[in-house]
Amino acid sequence: MTASELALDGPAPIRGRLRPPGDKGISHRALLFAAMAEGPSRLTDLADGDDVARTRAVLEALGVRMTGGGDQPVVVHGAGVDALREPTGVLDCANSGTTMRLGVGLLAGRPFHAVLVGDDALSRRPMARVAGPVRAMGAHVDGRDGGDYAPLAVRGGGLVGRRHELRTASGQVKTALVLAGLQAEGVTEIVEPAASRDHTERLLEALGVPVTRPTPTTVAVRAGAPRPFELAVPGDVSSAAFFVVAAALTPGSALVVEDVGLNPTRIGFVGALQRMGADVTVDVREERLGEPVGELTVRAAPLHGVEVTVDEGSIDEVPALAVAAAFADGVTEFVSVGELRVKESDRLAALEQELTELGVGVEAGPDRLVVRGGTPRAATLKSHGDHRIAMAAAVAANAVSGASTVRGWAAVAVSYPRFADDLAALTRP
Repeated sequence: MTASELALDGPAPIRGRLRPPGDKGISHRALLFAAMAEGPSRLTDLADGDDVARTRAVLEALGVRMTGGGDQPVVVHGAGVDALREPTGVLDCANSGTTMRLGVGLLAGRPFHAVLVGDDALSRRPMARVAGPVRAMGAHVDGRDGGDYAPLAVRGGGLVGRRHELRTASGQVKTALVLAGLQAEGVTEIVEPAASRDHTERLLEALGVPVTRPTPTTVAVRAGAPRPFELAVPGDVSSAAFFVVAAALTPGSALVVEDVGLNPTRIGFVGALQRMGADVTVDVREERLGEPVGELTVRAAPLHGVEVTVDEGSIDEVPALAVAAAFADGVTEFVSVGELRVKESDRLAALEQELTELGVGVEAGPDRLVVRGGTPRAATLKSHGDHRIAMAAAVAANAVSGASTVRGWAAVAVSYPRFADDLAALTRP
């Protein structure tokens, strides 16, 4: 069980090799695609956080048989979408927005009734960007506050493909609509204002599904199903980002992150760090079902402020980058970050509060974050119930001089339960 507080006494250099937990986004998708396939699929190194466990539990409640877990491979005994059955109870997504959004897409094509619920934080997150488009395809989706907040009741079936023009780029929304499109009559086309992370397209293309990409921001799909497969899930680069930042800003650090996913739509934070002066190199060594995998090598170096325009692919790394900015010389401004207001917490407000506790000048607006770097001080910090804020606070606490505490540390269980253990191993004298 994850402790409620994390106490650190810094500064402590980050040295050694790290294999982060399995990629969360790929793990969700691998479970879903394996469930839609006809035949057994074997998955190793799945993400071990609660988010992915919720997707597994939802699929099992829909009748998908799975064996294994923990240190053992997970075997998904897929029987195709027609074998999915109406659940006898609600489908509890807990804090996992990915489970809920992708679940809506999957259930939109099934001719039965299902209800997706979440915890208080997830119930405050808007689901209109998924619910609206699948309604337009023919699914019935209802919820609170006009129908767009959980609990969400879905009765699917009879979908007709159509063109969706999204106002905001989102890998989750795109994937939900692809899942619906794989069960729809005709072509489903999703057009985004900018390219989002493309794990779904890469995996489905590798698994023989009729997915096309007419432009970098457009995906088209027809009805179809993936073949059964085997996948060793690469390490999660978003989880690794916190250790990359910790090594970049803590003097004396030298870190190699191994067997990590290096999808180009996920490593925008590396370019931002390099522009700040960080010594980070990327080495792609292989490809797994369309996903580039390799190593990141990081050495500590002086950092300076820059302007960072954040796209969908790097939005999750802003908490880590904000900590880097706090230790950098000069001002760093993050723009196009309004999406952080509706994550597991209001991350802009949380970052403003916690960086202020560290003695850092910071200003958060509706769609921007300005950080005036300096010499942060030891402090008592809070996670705000958000796993990425918790990890960002730990990175800062490890780098400052003196004893600091991160309260609400249990929040890391969502994505990286062993974060504290890995940090202890990498900072051991």
